[in-house]
Amino acid sequence: MAHKSKILIIGGTGYIGKYIVEESAKAGHPTFALVRENTASNPEKSKLIESFKSSGVTFLNGDIYHHESLVKAIKQVDVVISAVGTQQIADQVNNIAAIKEAGNIKRFLPSEFGSAMDRAKAVDPIKHHLGVKASIRRSIEAEGIPYTYLLSNGFAGYFLPNFGISRTGGTGSFTAPPRDKVEIIESPSPLNLRLSIKHATFVRGNLTNSEVKTSFGVEASELYPEVKYTTADEYLDQFV
Repeated sequence: MAHKSKILIIGGTGYIGKYIVEESAKAGHPTFALVRENTASNPEKSKLIESFKSSGVTFLNGDIYHHESLVKAIKQVDVVISAVGTQQIADQVNNIAAIKEAGNIKRFLPSEFGSAMDRAKAVDPIKHHLGVKASIRRSIEAEGIPYTYLLSNGFAGYFLPNFGISRTGGTGSFTAPPRDKVEIIESPSPLNLRLSIKHATFVRGNLTNSEVKTSFGVEASELYPEVKYTTADEYLDQFV
């Protein structure tokens, strides 16, 4: 039987984290989720938490802003996956400090799930955001913590149908790529963050600078050849 790692997910009840918790438990790993006291008692999260419990997930009380509770939780596992949101990316220095003190972690995956920031071509505010992620990488490396950087390069099905225009424009509907016009939107925070991501993707070609070389990484299609991958051309053919 293959070895199963004990995995702690930080931010496990969040937008992306909940899927990581679900898949970790489904894969048979002893799965732990760090939860704050107010999250555990939040009615909006109760249904999700109950579903996790039924899947065998163990909840550990703690907070990335409470060092002792974080160290205590980390000492119980082998792998730490951070899935904190945008506003907490810089605060992952707390995770790094706790992992360093615990001294038992075999692998740390910081909250990335985006483009290769060390090679990114972008404008602010996303340029600043990617810079913060890069600084977290440097801190992990400086502390000698074993790591894996997981890069999804954006969820193409989310923005390809119409180049993200309806999402940023507020309609929220997906139809087809624009044929005769596009919307140019100026906006303050937080919408400007989304717009700068679209600029990096469609104007600067950010996702075309993501070749994975064997010297520093592995392409997902090589790791999981059984998955049917769809190219951007194949995806857009359904709209043309």
